[in-house]
Amino acid sequence: PRRLSFSAAELVRAAPGPLRPYLRLMRLHQPAGTWLLYLPCTWSIGLAAEPGCFPDWHMLSLFGVGALLMRGAGCTINDMWDRDYDKKVARTASRPLAAGDISTLQSFIFLGGQLSLALCVLLCLNYYSIILGAASLSLVITYPLMKRITYWPQLVLGLTFNWGALLGWSAIKGSCEWSVCLPLYFAGVMWTLVYDTIYAHQDKKDDIIIGVKSTALQFKEDTKQWLSGFSLAMLLSLCMAGINCNQTFPYYSAVAAVGAHLAHQIYTLDIDKPEDCWKKFASNRTVGVLLFTGIVLGNL
Repeated sequence: PRRLSFSAAELVRAAPGPLRPYLRLMRLHQPAGTWLLYLPCTWSIGLAAEPGCFPDWHMLSLFGVGALLMRGAGCTINDMWDRDYDKKVARTASRPLAAGDISTLQSFIFLGGQLSLALCVLLCLNYYSIILGAASLSLVITYPLMKRITYWPQLVLGLTFNWGALLGWSAIKGSCEWSVCLPLYFAGVMWTLVYDTIYAHQDKKDDIIIGVKSTALQFKEDTKQWLSGFSLAMLLSLCMAGINCNQTFPYYSAVAAVGAHLAHQIYTLDIDKPEDCWKKFASNRTVGVLLFTGIVLGNL
């Protein structure tokens, strides 16, 4: 008998045929990216909670829906920009646009639907957060172009993916406390440089052939030293954010656990094995969950 599975990949495989390419276009079958977009939002919402209180579950749910929609929209934009590149890379050749499963027009209409739903989520927030959230759209649209221009597209992805570190706090408080939000945002950007550089090492051989740039190609054999530096900067920034909002022992314990996880991840990483790079990349969800748990316990 076939074992029952409730994974995101199984959900996509069980979907009706005409719907499946759209679910794959928004990467519903690969939820790791959605988690990595969502978790900085949870950190910010958690830090903004009153001492002794749990984070606002309504906001956590709302941002979860928003992260799913905006990650899907970002992937759709990325694939529309990169459809010709994706055909030439083994790992991405089966993506719906590259494989011809759906047209550019259909993708554009689908993108409009995702952004419209994301706007509905954004309009549930206060005016400050609506403006702040709308400001991130330019990053979402331009990020896929960066790999053609600079060896640091992962930095632009970090600026994009961690916008929730600002937005979560403002959604709770009505504005940003920059002494907390900026170190938290910077920590998230450093974290993204770690995990997305690891991710980029999967495709470095194809990227060289087709002329796409990445930090993986920039750092080459010095990757582990760079990742160690980014991890240290992340940990110091998290400590600064914690100090500025009077966090307690469980928070700093979680920061230490995050440091241990990143150290193990970098030490055991084999940048020449794509399967190991994917495994290490996906394990970063644990980093985000550890920190969120520490924030909640620290608040309580």
